[in-house]
Amino acid sequence: MNEELEVEFSKQITREFESAMLYRQLAIELELRDLPGMASWMRSHSSEELSHADRLIEHMTNRDNRPLIGDITIPSVKADTVTEIFEVALDAERDVSEAIRALYRLAQEQGDIDSRPTIDWFVSEQVEEEATVGEIVGRLQLVNEDGSGLLRMDAELASSNV
Repeated sequence: MNEELEVEFSKQITREFESAMLYRQLAIELELRDLPGMASWMRSHSSEELSHADRLIEHMTNRDNRPLIGDITIPSVKADTVTEIFEVALDAERDVSEAIRALYRLAQEQGDIDSRPTIDWFVSEQVEEEATVGEIVGRLQLVNEDGSGLLRMDAELASSNV
């Protein structure tokens, strides 16, 4: 892996850590709204983002590259509704998807065949992540902040392995 690709992989590692912190902040927002199931779902996704960072780190170290974690920054969360909280998550997933596509294009441009399996996994993972969060947003829009609908979704997400 050349230096340019190594830098971009490190940037993606940082993005994964940022995503983990964002999901954790969103979990806090849901905890404050007494929605423990949704909060648990967000905490689970925070952990998943950390595992994504670890997967990228492992790929780089296996190739004798040096992963560097950059400054972790997350935007402040401004959400008045539960739907808006999940829309923040969906926007973040879309941003990560675009970053993964850019990493894919760079690896392809540089002919780095060894990165393909790792990047391909992330491309598939992001399609799944966007679909999952998008479905939750769609369902939240259907319940329109109705208490009973929110409580039902909270219970569903509490028991979800998604």
